[in-house]
Amino acid sequence: MLFNLLPPLADDFIFFNLFRYLTFRSGGAVVTALVISFLVGPPIIRWLKRKQGEGQPIRADGPESHLISKAGTPTMGGFLILLALCTSTLLWADLTNGFVWAILYITIGFGTIGFADDILKLTRRSSKGLPSRFKLLAQFVIGTVAVLWLVQLSPPGIETHLAIPFLKNVMVNLGWFLFVVFAVLVLVGSSNAVNLTDGLDGLAIVPVMIAAGCFALIAYLVGNSVYANYLQIHYVAGTGELAVFCGALIGASLGFLWFNAPPAMVFMGDTGSLSCGGALGGISIITKHELVLAIIGGLFVLEAVSVIVQVASFKLTGRRVFRMAPLHHHFEKKGWAEPTIVIRFWIIASILALAGLSTLKLR
Repeated sequence: MLFNLLPPLADDFIFFNLFRYLTFRSGGAVVTALVISFLVGPPIIRWLKRKQGEGQPIRADGPESHLISKAGTPTMGGFLILLALCTSTLLWADLTNGFVWAILYITIGFGTIGFADDILKLTRRSSKGLPSRFKLLAQFVIGTVAVLWLVQLSPPGIETHLAIPFLKNVMVNLGWFLFVVFAVLVLVGSSNAVNLTDGLDGLAIVPVMIAAGCFALIAYLVGNSVYANYLQIHYVAGTGELAVFCGALIGASLGFLWFNAPPAMVFMGDTGSLSCGGALGGISIITKHELVLAIIGGLFVLEAVSVIVQVASFKLTGRRVFRMAPLHHHFEKKGWAEPTIVIRFWIIASILALAGLSTLKLR
């Protein structure tokens, strides 16, 4: 909004010229989202505690320690992330940019599904919310609408193409049908992968923040014809504005981490995990870096794969590969302390993020 209102006044007030620059507005989005989180976080958490009483229902088949250490902690803290993220984005982004509205639609859409899931868990006092089939159906519907929208917004000639990392300007045309199917799977997969990772205090939000920082840089470079040409990556006009969204996501994540750091005062719930995962998936599709997301968000991939392997192994052989899935629970069962698991997973996420960024140059 500020981009649309203030730069035209720069002739009279030179300071307003700063609002033309993506770097300035991205930084402003970080700070704004962080300040909003600090200001509204405490009253929101107090309200959630009053309304939820006993807090988030803890899964009975999870680690035994969680039944004691996490009892009474309220959930749906993802609402705080969404509030700070959306407010900051609307304030600092170019509201005439279609990609901005598309990514907000994806974020809020998946967040709404998570909100409904959290509500059902609380009202039923059960760790099971929406039926899995209904949740997936809702995700596929929202994802399909989003992908069709993004295809319309993408530059002609590459709208249904898949970029291959480490190769110079190599893109494979999947065609409309295959690309839509693939992109929807990216959205749904990334959303649920973050959801599966969200099992320990601070475990999911820091890798989300790391991935958002990486995609802020990617969006800025892909949206700049000079840098895109220099790096020999595809140029997608308008994606630079997603750097502002990523900045807002970083600020909102930092603010949420303040309250989610061990011992957590609030959990993000599906409201936060599904929306953050969907947002990362959407940005990767817009910037044509879907495969790079699998590297940058490799920690989320590992968590999701651990669940798939565990379920498949048990159904086919009756044996479990891990002591418990997702992967972080396996290490809890092995006796690792929660802070040890969380910090080591953060380190893994950082290493994978650097590996993902290396694809920009190693071609």
